[in-house]
Amino acid sequence: QVQLVESGGGLVQAGGSLRLSCAASGRTVSNLAMGWFRQAPGKEREFVAAISRGGGRASYADAMKGRYTISRDHAKNTVDLQIHILTPEDTAVYYCAASLTVVPPTRPYEYASWGQGTQVTVSS
Repeated sequence: QVQLVESGGGLVQAGGSLRLSCAASGRTVSNLAMGWFRQAPGKEREFVAAISRGGGRASYADAMKGRYTISRDHAKNTVDLQIHILTPEDTAVYYCAASLTVVPPTRPYEYASWGQGTQVTVSS
């Protein structure tokens, strides 16, 4: 069983950047497919980005391409999400999740383990 803890959220002005981090314990992230999702108030949880097990192949939701970058830090055993040019529409709780599949899923129910989330609030 892997435990996930997100960090790095906060209040930021529109146009700014944030780097979210997901720390894993109990398992090495390189052996997991990892995903980031977000959930805004009153909305369903939506896929943001994912990185494949081992090979490090990244995939993004179409709306996230260009401003979001997912990466692994093997030394820290974390998966990070860099977000640039934040807008108020990016305001949400951001969650990381882990899957044992090779190709990372894009649907929440396909992930077995979740972190508690980190709040990102973007002011206009």
